Amino acid sequence: MSEASARSRDRDTHVTETVEALRATGTDVVRVVYPDLIGADRGRDVLVGQLPSACGHGLTFCRAVYHTSPRGDVVPVAGGLDAGLPDICVQPDLRTLKPLPWEPGVAWCLGDSLDPLTGVPVPESPRALLRRVLDRTDEYGGDHGISPIIGPELEYFLCDASPTTASGWVPYGGATGNVYSAGRRGDPDGHLLRTLRQLDALGIGVIAGNHEFDGGQFEINLDHSGALDAADRAFFFKAAVKEAARHEGRLATFMAKPFNGLGGSGFHAHLSLVDCDGRNVFDDPRAEGGISATARHAVGGVLRHAPALAALLNPTVNSYKRFGPDTLAPWLIDWGLDNRSAMVRIPPERGAGTRLELRLGDASANPYLLVAGTVAAVLLGLREKTEPPAPLEGYGYDETSATRLPATLTEALHALEADEALVGLLGEGFVRAFLTYKRNEVERYQQAVTDWEFGEYAFLI
Repeated sequence: MSEASARSRDRDTHVTETVEALRATGTDVVRVVYPDLIGADRGRDVLVGQLPSACGHGLTFCRAVYHTSPRGDVVPVAGGLDAGLPDICVQPDLRTLKPLPWEPGVAWCLGDSLDPLTGVPVPESPRALLRRVLDRTDEYGGDHGISPIIGPELEYFLCDASPTTASGWVPYGGATGNVYSAGRRGDPDGHLLRTLRQLDALGIGVIAGNHEFDGGQFEINLDHSGALDAADRAFFFKAAVKEAARHEGRLATFMAKPFNGLGGSGFHAHLSLVDCDGRNVFDDPRAEGGISATARHAVGGVLRHAPALAALLNPTVNSYKRFGPDTLAPWLIDWGLDNRSAMVRIPPERGAGTRLELRLGDASANPYLLVAGTVAAVLLGLREKTEPPAPLEGYGYDETSATRLPATLTEALHALEADEALVGLLGEGFVRAFLTYKRNEVERYQQAVTDWEFGEYAFLI
């Protein structure tokens, strides 16, 4: 028997065993999902009896799903409309199967998007992009044999329907001042406890959660793990929170800044590097601040490529309304030791817990693109041995102390396009598709008449 035949036999055996195990638990549907360019979950429900066929041949989707806006417009990205709306083939990844606590009889799993003619990942696939970046760690990481470890922290707003408001939604709970609290004071219906239990049952490594700064805002932290697994879990997390909220008749939004007068929602990523022996290579008790030269170079890489990273980590027009002085969202390209007003913070733990916290990202970021972009910037910093400037001292909103981040999505997209080193790691095919998609978003926004404009101009002009 050839090696290919043996692999095919083993795969078929694994699929058969998976079907039997699913049926034994009363699961009759598998929901195969995959992230699009903006990180939204696209997918299809497959009856368990059809799973062998789905795994053998894949599930067919139109490639233009990657080019479809949240309002349903198909953006003219190369390979979609211009190519006659060809197919992609989504291959279920049964290693990621998880039963849905709020949907009895249904299990989730991720899918990988392939070109049906070549069998290679399509350029727009965020999960494939992250894999490509991780494949370069040996090339860019030197002799360390490094692996990136990521711990995601995400914030979101829970909203109640309100037919009297322009958006149709208001923050759940309403009360302000319940900062970093738990219990019914800021969460009268017990949303957080219910959601934590459901996410725990989902098995995605949820640690803890709390009511955040503003009314209706929550933060839930995930455990740290390898970069691909962390991105998978963050993707599942966002999809799960939104779906669980729908079951409550509510809206959970990871929009960067959904309400005037309230703060924004962040997606902070804690990153460390471990060597082949599992040792944290950011730790160095003999060095200043207890962090190694490798850690400094990682910080230097993130700072150097921050303008381009903003396009991936702050990917919407709305993202740039979260920034500004005194917002506790980054405004300047800086770093500091245990300083939450800096874009990159080095938390106080040392030893195995030595890490950087990148506070640039907002909650609207696609987890795969956030992790891929961050790891790519770190790898470039290691390759070039990029030294960061002196760490920030004090409160970090003095514009004379550091360079400002891009102020608009357009500026960030220009920075990404101009960053040849980062584009080289991410891949020109992906970057071209992303830039086309996002520039179309900017154009549509610029052509739209907003409620603010009508209120500002209609009555007196």
